[in-house]
Amino acid sequence: MSEQSSRKQRQLLGKRKPAERKREVRPQRPPMRGWLGRGRGSSSYVQAADEWRGTTVQVCGLWPYAIGTGTPMVGVPLGRHIHTGATLCCDPISWFQRAKLISNPSAFVLGKPGLGKSTIVRRMATGLAGYGVMPLVLGDLKPDYVDLIEALGGQVITLGRGRGYLNILDPGEAAEAAARLRQAGYTREAAQVLADAHGRRHTMVSALLTILRSSPPTDREETIIDRALKYLDAHHDGVPVLGDLLRVIQEGPAEVRAVALDRGDDARYQAITENLEASLIGLVGGGRLGETFARPTTNPMRRDAPVVYDVSAIDDSEMDLQAATLLACWSAGFGTVNVANALADAGLEPRRHYFVILDELWRALRAGRGMVDRVDALTRLNRQRGVGMAMISHTMSDLLALANEEDRMKARGFVERSGMVICGGLPSAEMPQLTAAVPFSRAEQDMLIGWQDPPAWDPSTGREAEPPGRGKFLVKVGGRPGIPVNVQLTATELSINDTNRLWHEQSRVGRRSESAVPVQEEVDQ
Repeated sequence: MSEQSSRKQRQLLGKRKPAERKREVRPQRPPMRGWLGRGRGSSSYVQAADEWRGTTVQVCGLWPYAIGTGTPMVGVPLGRHIHTGATLCCDPISWFQRAKLISNPSAFVLGKPGLGKSTIVRRMATGLAGYGVMPLVLGDLKPDYVDLIEALGGQVITLGRGRGYLNILDPGEAAEAAARLRQAGYTREAAQVLADAHGRRHTMVSALLTILRSSPPTDREETIIDRALKYLDAHHDGVPVLGDLLRVIQEGPAEVRAVALDRGDDARYQAITENLEASLIGLVGGGRLGETFARPTTNPMRRDAPVVYDVSAIDDSEMDLQAATLLACWSAGFGTVNVANALADAGLEPRRHYFVILDELWRALRAGRGMVDRVDALTRLNRQRGVGMAMISHTMSDLLALANEEDRMKARGFVERSGMVICGGLPSAEMPQLTAAVPFSRAEQDMLIGWQDPPAWDPSTGREAEPPGRGKFLVKVGGRPGIPVNVQLTATELSINDTNRLWHEQSRVGRRSESAVPVQEEVDQ
């Protein structure tokens, strides 16, 4: 540009008003969303900055640009936060013992079938086993945990008609533990262990009679059973069975006759014990409950390894047998826990913590009278027993479908007293009952309802896609906002988390076997 033309331009600019010259000045840098106007690069969406994850040791030099993840990092790694991608570590024992986030080491898991309720509890059990906590599955009705316990090197105890027996009069390891305590000078503790074992055996006999009769035994019958058990402990060599208890009541020693108030009359004694004798004959000789509890225990429970009671062989139509077996498993399991605690208190063994899993809780509660009270007692004493607990059911409606109003209120209390409530996909009809027990915001309710939607149809493969809520859960602790997490399994976990294994192989009913094909061809020729 020539000097003359540049001089004219400066003159023209000098004649303009200051406000006009100010409007002509453009900023040297574009604003956050770019220059407005067509073709000038404006944007209505600002892309989020890139984020990286690392440990505290790795990112400490980036201060002040490092921030916390916002999710607890104490316990078993469950998965990633659905919104932020942060890792969530969660289990009832770690949050109670180490993180002090909950006041009760228990979790209640709710969700529709097929969304991964058992899977998230198996993940907790696997991680806690790495921390030294023993998983105890006291009654696996499907089964869902046999492969896991076998992979952990634990003990699988199979029960059912013709498959295994659990002697309810077997004190388990109580007698051996009492002898060790007396030898170490803990006489009072030894007596307490034996008294606890006696109380459990007495409770189990009464529970079986209640299930068999559909009514509890009388006060006099309870006293007769108690004195007969004490007579067996004093005079019987070895471990007694129900047949031995029946024999003592039939023979009627002086100790038993004294509490029966027979007044020295044999006919009166036989009339008093007739109903009790008839019920015990039903337990010993088969009947609805079979001989599952009338023979010596085939596989005694250990206290130093993970254990699962596999009761999947008992059909759902045998509700009485299911109820009796579950009660027997719970009695044996918590009896073993009491023995372990007594030996640890005396310093004879290291302290062991246990993670008790009660899956398909709704089936257990409906199995018979006394089940709700039994679970209610367990949920109130888990802190004193040194155990964590995970209870699993489908919906709140399953818990509130019990016949007795008192039982329904107790079942609702299971959810209210749990240290944490973990919810998967649930229908909208469940929200009033759920929010009555645990507060959920409207957004959290919508999230749970969305997760229970049916899977979409994949036209490329001709199969259903994965359900939108599979592996997604909301962890609630009291009135705090829930933590949405997506549980992701490793390749090793996938091999032991298949609960639909029987459906993988196609049915061959009505088809010719391969060996029959050549024979048919020879006949045709």
